[in-house]
Amino acid sequence: MGRLFGTDGARGVANTELTCELSMQIGRAAAMVLSKNLNGKKPKVLIGMDTRASSEMLESAITAGLCSVGADVLQLGVVPTPAVAFLVREYGCDAGVMISASHNPCEYNGIKIFQSTGYKLPDALENEIEEIILDNVTEIPTPIGGEVGRVQRKSDAINDYIEHLLAATNMSFKGYKIALDCANGSSSVSAEEVFTRLGAEVVVISAEPDGVNINKNCGSTHLENLQKCVVENGCHLGFAFDGDADRMLAVDHTGAVVDGDKCIAVCAKHMKQLGKLKKDTAVVTVMSNMGFFKFCEENGIKCEKTKVGDRYVLENMSANGYSIGGEQSGHIIFLQYATTGDGQLSAIQLLAVVKDTGKTLKELADEMEVYPQVLINVRVSNFGKAQFAKDKEVQNAIKQVEEELGNEGRILVRLSGTEPLVRVMLEGKDYDKIKELGESVAQVVRERLV
Repeated sequence: MGRLFGTDGARGVANTELTCELSMQIGRAAAMVLSKNLNGKKPKVLIGMDTRASSEMLESAITAGLCSVGADVLQLGVVPTPAVAFLVREYGCDAGVMISASHNPCEYNGIKIFQSTGYKLPDALENEIEEIILDNVTEIPTPIGGEVGRVQRKSDAINDYIEHLLAATNMSFKGYKIALDCANGSSSVSAEEVFTRLGAEVVVISAEPDGVNINKNCGSTHLENLQKCVVENGCHLGFAFDGDADRMLAVDHTGAVVDGDKCIAVCAKHMKQLGKLKKDTAVVTVMSNMGFFKFCEENGIKCEKTKVGDRYVLENMSANGYSIGGEQSGHIIFLQYATTGDGQLSAIQLLAVVKDTGKTLKELADEMEVYPQVLINVRVSNFGKAQFAKDKEVQNAIKQVEEELGNEGRILVRLSGTEPLVRVMLEGKDYDKIKELGESVAQVVRERLV
């Protein structure tokens, strides 16, 4: 993990940590790196953003930075993150920028950069950008006159992305009633139209963004409203997206949550039955539930495990030619259609399995047994974050729990890539036991790293 870029771009509280000055610097450095790799050709960069109040401010700042070094900018307005990943290829741009802090509260924001291929910027290029900004390793050019970059606005770009989503299935979902929670975020501009055009009867909630209500008690991090909506409206199922619509969690007709692990399990099994699961393999992170691995074993599906972060899932999929992967949190990648997690695409694929099998989502999801899981987030200081791997007392506490659990469970303690948190996760058959053990480790983290 770099000094500016974490597992999912540069992120922080907008206007204090992620400032306009820093955003402009990122734009200037990115334009410089792009120009170098294009042998002096003028780069063209598209920019999308989510619905948070600070996104327009940061869009202006990073646009100014890009243009000041001679890059042309195409502003898309509010679009989902996966739209940027798709449209950067579709429009033949040299890079794409998404301004979003994903599932985080509205005061946060972030900058994700995509290559011309639609893949997230590799670590090496992120490091180059960091060095230009933080180490002043090179002088940044200042073109004048007609050499500065120009700005265009393409407010109808969302329509091209919607057509892309519609092309991902040949099914009609007529006869299905579904609920959509748009998290007052980017999917507010697309989800209702997508599923209505696919034939479904749609009930939409949290699709009225006002700049500050993104992810607030709604979306994939707060499923209570969607659960209630599905049950009260007699829906077959519901889908919740996060602020930038790159993740999706589902709710079955009883209101039970179907998380990313279960969604991947359901889709992977169906793909295998159709002969479409490449190398009979699914890619997930170390955070996936033990029940997922048991389900895969029972259904002849192989598993690849990566570090936490959808970029690592994608790297593994791309390198090995796999077709599906993702995270428990709802980032799911269908590599045939997308180069990043796409919440709306995932919802389409899951609904297609429901229709194709004639089963309810509950029947499909219940085939995977979930082991009890405890997740404790401990907010730590910057010093604590730096000391995490070196602190002997923390590491000893983890080792003791590992020994106590043996083969009956597991513990995973890691730094968050997007927030100043240490995440303590335990799984096992006895919930009370793993909760007690988890709290004991979390307390050591608090004593040593806060």
